Amino acid sequence: MESSVGGGQAVDAYRKALATAASAAAYAVMARGLARELLPPELRAAARWAASALSARLGRGKPARRTLVVRSQQQARGGGGGAEENLLFDAARAYLASRLDPRVMGRLGLTLARTRDRDGRASWRRVFFLEPGDFAVDVFEGVQFKWACVEAPSSGRDTEKDKKGEPGTGGDRNFVLELSFDAEHTDVATDRYVPFVMEAAEEVEQRDRKLKICMNEGRIWYRLSHHHPATFDTLAMDQELKRSIVADLDLFASRRDHYRRIGKAWKRGYLLYGPPGTGKSSLVAAMANHLRYDLYDLDLSHVHFNASLQWLLVGMPNKCILVIEDIDCCCDAMSRADDKSTPRAGDGGGSDDDAGNGTASDSDTPPPPAKSKSKSKNDQGMEGITLSGLLNFIDGLWSTCGEERIIVFTTNYKDRLDPALLRPGRMDMHIYMGYCGWEAFKTLAHNYFLVDDHELFPEIQALLAEVEVTPAAVSEMLLRSDDAGVALRGLTEFLQEKKKQRAAAADGGKQISEEEEAGNKA
Repeated sequence: MESSVGGGQAVDAYRKALATAASAAAYAVMARGLARELLPPELRAAARWAASALSARLGRGKPARRTLVVRSQQQARGGGGGAEENLLFDAARAYLASRLDPRVMGRLGLTLARTRDRDGRASWRRVFFLEPGDFAVDVFEGVQFKWACVEAPSSGRDTEKDKKGEPGTGGDRNFVLELSFDAEHTDVATDRYVPFVMEAAEEVEQRDRKLKICMNEGRIWYRLSHHHPATFDTLAMDQELKRSIVADLDLFASRRDHYRRIGKAWKRGYLLYGPPGTGKSSLVAAMANHLRYDLYDLDLSHVHFNASLQWLLVGMPNKCILVIEDIDCCCDAMSRADDKSTPRAGDGGGSDDDAGNGTASDSDTPPPPAKSKSKSKNDQGMEGITLSGLLNFIDGLWSTCGEERIIVFTTNYKDRLDPALLRPGRMDMHIYMGYCGWEAFKTLAHNYFLVDDHELFPEIQALLAEVEVTPAAVSEMLLRSDDAGVALRGLTEFLQEKKKQRAAAADGGKQISEEEEAGNKA
């Protein structure tokens, strides 16, 4: 009897629970409908975010995490027991240094590095880095990546770099960087984010590093610091031409995938031609400063055989500018060498007698090139450098051993160049550096005196349209005084004198022509 009573109470309790659950479900459905009708989307999104945050706080629904450990050293290939630098470690440090914000981070490491500004003056550069135990969050393609600096236990076989205490705090400690992210984004991290960090670090290094200028001795490059102050802002040349050059350089530097897709070597050639003193060397320096590329000044008079050109090309890194000045002189010398290349008896048969070895002039090219005697290298078993060897050096198979290279040729006399040099692929863009025009003068006046208008400007503009004067000559006149009025008056007098000389020369030429005509009639 008692058991039947207990069983009836359990059934009643079960029925009441079902009724309560049904009522709660009905109220929930009704509440959801009312919320959908009455609450704005922003409040509904906030409620969902709060619910998911509460669920994550309670440990439910938390996504799995992955961590990549980036060490400063990695095991050398081949298992020889040595270690080699991990490029990703240095790249990550450089990338994070450019992303860390001291206004947001609670604690940051700070060092000062010696550097030089773009004018070549000594300066300091701040470098931020993560301290051990700190972390920073980076967002890439909507995915959060967490970088943490962690002190690792010493293995007893630390290299000198480890013993210095990365990332710069000193002491016998070893540090690693840990990159953590949600497991579902593993492909994004390894396939896209890590390459992005490497490229961004390379850009930072390219922007901050000291530029070099290199000269050749035989087939070896010697490097020196380069601090030329020329920029496109200070160049005295036509503004439209200047903008077109900058646009062409920027387009070239951003087209790596384009060159690979079309199957061409990633390089570009420029020919700078015009009278001496028109700013060809300054333009080359401005190109190097704009792209942050090192300069490689190739002196062909120090190259005695074609194979040396190949070695010099191999010795050049990516992202550099190769400069060959006064290319017309080099072509003249090489043409003479080709003309004198004839088989000689007694040389073992078939060796060429290259009497010229590519002698290049260090000064401005004289109008009629002198046919100087070249020293023969045949007694030493050397092959003289030839024009065909230079052409192969520019765009042959060996030219593909590097990427993102620019080749700049300069000449005072474009008409003396071999047509084979002028074709696209060798000299893609021809830039005429002419006499000083009005736009170039305004740039010089602003550079020297920070003036954009003066009472003498109209007269100077009219004189520049009538006489031929180089930017170098105008710069020399402006340098003679710190007072803008005095310097501009001196320039005006100089231009007036040039105009008189030109008129006198024209009158003299006219008189000579009349005398010759009279003599012919007689």
